[in-house]
Order: sequence, then C-alpha cells, then structure tokens
Amino acid sequence: MGSGQVTSSVSSEHAGAPAFQGKHVTVAGLGVSGVPAARVLHGLGATVTVVNDGDDERARAQAAELEALGITVRLGDGDTLPEGTELIVTAPGWRPDKPLFAAAEEAGVPVWGDVELAWRLRGPDAAPWLAVTGTNGKTTTVQMLASILKAAGLRTAAVGNIGVSLLDAVLGEEHYDVLAVELSSYQLHWAPSLRAHSAAVLNLAPDHLDWHGSMEAYAKDKGRIYEGNRVACVYNVADRATEDLVREADVEEGCRAVGFTLGTPAPSQLGVVEGILVDRAFVENRHKNAQELAEISDVNPPAPHNIANALAAAALARAFGVPARAVRDGLRDFRPDAHRIAHVADVDGVAYVDDSKATNTHAAEASLAAYDSIVWIAGGLAKGATFDELVARSAKRLRGVVLIGADRALIREALVRHAPEVPVVDLDRTDTGAMLQAVQEARRLARPGDTVLLAPACASMDMFANYNQRGDAFAQAVRELGA
Repeated sequence: MGSGQVTSSVSSEHAGAPAFQGKHVTVAGLGVSGVPAARVLHGLGATVTVVNDGDDERARAQAAELEALGITVRLGDGDTLPEGTELIVTAPGWRPDKPLFAAAEEAGVPVWGDVELAWRLRGPDAAPWLAVTGTNGKTTTVQMLASILKAAGLRTAAVGNIGVSLLDAVLGEEHYDVLAVELSSYQLHWAPSLRAHSAAVLNLAPDHLDWHGSMEAYAKDKGRIYEGNRVACVYNVADRATEDLVREADVEEGCRAVGFTLGTPAPSQLGVVEGILVDRAFVENRHKNAQELAEISDVNPPAPHNIANALAAAALARAFGVPARAVRDGLRDFRPDAHRIAHVADVDGVAYVDDSKATNTHAAEASLAAYDSIVWIAGGLAKGATFDELVARSAKRLRGVVLIGADRALIREALVRHAPEVPVVDLDRTDTGAMLQAVQEARRLARPGDTVLLAPACASMDMFANYNQRGDAFAQAVRELGA
C-alpha cells in the first residue's frame, strides 16, 4: 500500500474519528503502511507507539520523523506488546503467528490492518468500494475497473494494494463516487469488518502458504472479501474454489452470484461469444437476452487470462450500474503496467515477451497458455512451489527451455518427468550477465513464428532486486539482440 501524504490532522466528520481520542494504539511495522497509519492515529488524538523488528538506517530515519511528532517508536523489538495497548494496527505483511499477536489475543486486544482502519474512518457519505482479490491479476483488473468507471464519468481511483493509499482516499479532500480497491490476502486477514458494495475473487492457487499456514487458511482470507456484499459476488466459473467462497459468504439480502467465463455465458454470467464480451447478468430477462460490451480486440493484451480480468472488471462495473459503452471505452483506454505480457520486440521473426510479473506457477501457466510455440525462460526463487502440474499442462507448447536462478533444478526435474523431449539449457550463474546469456540461448533454440517468453514462475530476489529489474534486464538483452 502506498504511503501517500496523509497529514496528522483528521476531520471529526470521519465516522470512527472520535473513538481514537486518548486511546493507546500500537502500530506494528514502519514502512509504506505503518508510517501513515501512525500519523493518522496521532492526528486523531491517540497515544501511539510504533514497534518494528528492524533497526536499520531507513527505520531510524522513519522513526525520527514520527518521534518529532511526539510518537513513541521502539526499534528492534516487534514481538513484545507495549503496556497499556488497547488496539494494534499492523502492517499487512506481519504474520499472524508472531508473538506480538499471541500476546494481544491473550490480553483481549483487537488487531486491525490499515485497510480496516481506513474502512472504519470513512465518512457518512463515503464512496462505496468495488473490491478485487485473487492469486493473480488483481492489479490489472483493478486498473481496468478504474478505467471503465472513469469512462462512465465517475470520480474514482485505483487504491489499496496499488496506486493511492486507502487512508489517503478516505481522509483526503478528493470526493470519490466509487473506489476500485485491490486487496491482498494479507490485508483481508486483518480487515474483519470490511463490507464492499461488490467484490471479485479472480482465481485461487497456492501462494503465500508460509504466511497463512495452509491452503484452507489462504482461501478463507481471500473469501473475506465477499462478506457483507450488497449487490454482486463475482467469481471465476473456471475456478470452482472461487464459487465455493461465494456460497460460504454471509451477504446482504438480494446480493447475487455473478460468474465470468471465457466460454458462452449462462444467465447471471459474463462471457465471450464469437469474439464479443457479453453480459447476461445485468440485463432484463437474462435468460433470453445478452448485452454486447466490447470486442476481444479492445482488451490489451488479448491473452486469455487478461480477457478473464476484463470480464471480472466489467462485472463489477456493471454491478455499479455502468453502461455497456463505458466498458468498451474503458478497456480501450487501459494500458497495462510494465512486465505483464509486454511485447518487447520481434527479432528474426521471433517475438520476445516480458512477463516477469509471473512470479508463481499459476501466473506462468496463464502466460504460457497465450502462445502456441514457446522458448520459455524460467526460474528464480520457488517459494515452496512445485512445477509438475505447470510443466505437464504446458509441455506441448514448449520448443525449448532456458533455466536461470537458485531453484531452477526443481523446474528441470519436472521437465525430465513431463517433457523429456524438450531441449533444456541450464545456466549455472547468477551474475548480472546471466539474463543476456539466457536470451542468447533462447534465440538459438527459437524458430521463426516462436515466442521467447520470460514467465519465470518464481520470485526474482535471488538475482534481482525485484521482478521489475528482472524484466528490464530481459528487455535490455533483447534490444542488444536487435542491435
């Protein structure tokens, strides 16, 4: 969540503001969510103590800023509950099994995340939230949704785990008609009272299981996004687990389950018919009628999983009453962020595509499904993932594979089991020149008409600062090929 520039002065018109006067609140974690939360709580009259595991140069600089306001900061000890604490507001990444939270539970102290804080501080005329979660595609879907809402003439912003901070959106002077909100499983875990206008779970695949403890706990936290929905719970027809979460949710009377599918939609679904995105959910007599929304060519890029993102965004926008024309115009106006199925260049009849954001197996599988003949560049930090299912499903598309990174052996072993005929180049190096060599090896394996695809299925931090740097290295290597 972006830190923004929330001031320490908060108007009493915000719904929950008076409740914090004189309250002893502990903020767990500095950084992009903890610093603005501490400032806001201090501005509400709370007695704020910030605790932080780290005691590095950046933490000391942030601590100095807060201490200048009169906020107590305790560095190097994030496990001990400060005496007198009545509420903890935690950074979303802090694991639920930390000793601090065990001590809070024993003392009967509630724990909120910054999303929960923002929700409780909304004013009486606050903008409703259209919320999105899922293992993959959240950011793109929320950006598409915001583009569609803007095309309808609505004042909106992409907020939450992306773009504008939720505290900024709730407490700032800008008045919004509706907010497009990206929420991670971490944020949802710490947001017990959140109640969205409508929400979508795009997909569910194993991720962050070290944090949640199990797939069941991960899915349960994702499912919190449906609790109390008023109009629509949007789910993925191709991912039964998302529909199961809708069935389990406690929603308001009249709230509907709305599916999205890449196939022909049934009533109460959005889908695709002969290259057209259509709505059979928010139309009169949905058993017989459908509303055209946009063409597949209006979606950028038109890869299958991105069409699914567009359908989910359209469903949420339609739940809010947006006309069909705005869906088309918003999708046409949308431009994806870097490193998401980004076409870098064509060299000697071979397309080079950067999907460095594919940091897990679910995202990589979706990316691989978008092309017919691929030289795949993969590898990095596996984060506990296994690759047999991914390789087995994608084997027929693979011309060749170039492996990089610390856990590349896990992918190589899956290739031996499920795609033994596919040639594999295993690069045993992690220096800055490794990506250039990977691209050169991929070029050697590729034939005209193929796609060289960076979709690592792994995190990047073994070799790069982040997935952005990894994608930049790939693009630079491709440019050198072209030169």
